[in-house]
Amino acid sequence: MLEFDEVLLAGLARDGGLYLPESWPQFDAADIRALRGLSYGELATRIVSPFVGDSIDKAELASILADSYDDFGHDAVAPLTQIDANLWVMELFHGPTLAFKDFAMQFLGRAFDHVLRKRGERVTIVGATSGDTGSAAFEACRHCDAIDTFFLFPNGRVSEVQRRQMTTVDSANIHAIAVDGTFDDCQDMVKAMFNDTVFRDELHLSAANSINWARIVAQIVYYFHAAVSLGSPDRPVSFSVPTGNFGNVYAGYAARAMGLPIDQFIVGSNVNDILPRFFESGSLKMSGVTPTISPSMDIQVSSNFERFLFELYGRDGAVTGDAVNEFRDTGELSVGDNLWQKARETFSEHRMDDTETKAVIGDVQASSGYLLDPHSAIAVAAARANKKDPSVPIVALATAHPAKFPDAVNDASGITPSLPPALADLHEREERMVVLPNDLARIEAYVREQVSLKGAA
Repeated sequence: MLEFDEVLLAGLARDGGLYLPESWPQFDAADIRALRGLSYGELATRIVSPFVGDSIDKAELASILADSYDDFGHDAVAPLTQIDANLWVMELFHGPTLAFKDFAMQFLGRAFDHVLRKRGERVTIVGATSGDTGSAAFEACRHCDAIDTFFLFPNGRVSEVQRRQMTTVDSANIHAIAVDGTFDDCQDMVKAMFNDTVFRDELHLSAANSINWARIVAQIVYYFHAAVSLGSPDRPVSFSVPTGNFGNVYAGYAARAMGLPIDQFIVGSNVNDILPRFFESGSLKMSGVTPTISPSMDIQVSSNFERFLFELYGRDGAVTGDAVNEFRDTGELSVGDNLWQKARETFSEHRMDDTETKAVIGDVQASSGYLLDPHSAIAVAAARANKKDPSVPIVALATAHPAKFPDAVNDASGITPSLPPALADLHEREERMVVLPNDLARIEAYVREQVSLKGAA
């Protein structure tokens, strides 16, 4: 068993698997009530501490977490806005890059920096992004001298704002790589680099994608935050989550495993609907990736689903490994009727195409004056369509600021959302990136070259 700091730095297990806690910390009703009235940083310390243990001193952890959320653009950090009867939107876009990834990345960057400084070590972070993870990682790591950070993204398949948030970071340790391929190609490339043990050891690879367990830990916090704000533990809450990689909704699943009374999860998706198809049938089956106006969900390989399969298979690592290998080899996986029914006890699903997504953006803006980005619109629509119990409050996760997708939002509502003042000059900033083919040798050579240049500087 590894300590938290070892898992943090390793990112991915050497056998290619994902890390999980041996058991879930438990919060009873009294523990949850005691979270009421805490600041977001204080609440985060209560939730994260059991996972960290003695790896980071508790006072130092509290300081790291307070700093992580200190410069968010809203004092509530993750404010709740009611837009309908018993339907709330949790705004997860007030961080520095206007997306929910900031909640995990701001903690991850500071935790990396703290552990590496104490150890006198440095690492090379490599990751794949469908739009938001890369910019959030770059923002979190750009001042960390002991970290070189590389993110691969699908060339031409992210929004202009998403691309510019990655390519305009002016730090020598930050490297944006546009790959001629899909997000799944980028993700496969990152896994291949980790599986190349010579390359991995030479460059001290680590991960900032949600395959890094520390990312999931930080995201668990806002589920507790929302539930407590709406009366937990004295009434249950449901959540509607737009997700492609399954990490965001898995953090909610973890919160439920820790004792938070969550009635229902709804998985929202665009036409790249591998997750809804699983919850409808009990089978995962890959198909092609279709570009959409909600590009962060243009995914067919949901890397965090492996963690859910582990729970579904009774925490049997060998069975889970065989199932994951079968899926990788054949593009298909079926869990059987009993396990499928077990999954459906907690999860519902919803899919939307671009036309339907734009209609929701327009309808919500007209009825409430609230402007949604395409991903958040899917969460709201999924909540409305799949709510089991109207007496249970449901929270739709707003995962990105509408200004990250101005063209789609304008097409849907007639309104062009403005970037916040800190990013107002984004379109005038100089971009810095490299375009590479979907070729492991070429990408590894580029990473090795840049790390060598940094070390020689």
